Amino acid sequence: MKIGFIGLGVMGRPMALHLQRAGHELLVWSRRPAAADGLPAISCATPAELGRRCAVVFTMVTSSADVAALALGADGLSEGMAPGSVLIDCSTIAPDTARQIAAQLAAKGIAVLDAPVSGGAQGAIDATLAIMVGGDAGVLEKVRPLLECLGQRIVHVGPNGAGQVAKACNQMIMVAAIEAVAEAMRLAATSGVDCAKVKQALAGGSAASRVLEVMGERMVRRDFSAGVEARLHHKDFGLVLEAARASGVAMPLTAAVGQQLNALMAQDWGRDDTASLLRVLETR
Repeated sequence: MKIGFIGLGVMGRPMALHLQRAGHELLVWSRRPAAADGLPAISCATPAELGRRCAVVFTMVTSSADVAALALGADGLSEGMAPGSVLIDCSTIAPDTARQIAAQLAAKGIAVLDAPVSGGAQGAIDATLAIMVGGDAGVLEKVRPLLECLGQRIVHVGPNGAGQVAKACNQMIMVAAIEAVAEAMRLAATSGVDCAKVKQALAGGSAASRVLEVMGERMVRRDFSAGVEARLHHKDFGLVLEAARASGVAMPLTAAVGQQLNALMAQDWGRDDTASLLRVLETR
């Protein structure tokens, strides 16, 4: 197939390469042409041109506004994609935005799946991402072989927007766990106890988790270089808290973690790893 890809960042680039290595012809568009350097891909002048030339287009960008502009804006995908083609958005955006984009493209006969991913840069490199899909189940089955190039767990959550709701739930749990690990490491350190030994002990008990393993190790080694930039989790929590406000859902723990992320951003650590939540505690 001719596959289009927009969003050649830390996660998008390896994802695009997996599709190309699976035998598909890869076409790309990038706001920064240098992002496509070295890719075995055909570059297009606009998203509309990309859409005209591809049966399926993936997007993997930062914000709701970015996805809406790519899909619906001037020279956007909707101006090029043909009826029967499919847009798969792997970005993390607001569920309402995902629904609005899907509705507008459906009027042109273009199917949309919101398919946000979890697993970080390493998951993208290893093709082990978890993919949470909202949209028509039949469309998902049509493109499932493409998603299987990218991840190991592909779950149809429900209609358009449902994938983004699942991703919001994922971020709530994961970042709250990072904050819990940071607080545990801070308590150990201020109590004069070896943080590495505490982490080792916890890993054998009910507190064991992937977050403790990865983020706890980062905190022990004080390695705050970005795995996933903290600013992206800060953005995600903004989406979660807005959804909670609109729904009237009480989320006190999420609100508290959101304030810690605000404090992290105020320290200008947004491009460092979210393990920097430990440093936020140390400044107080």
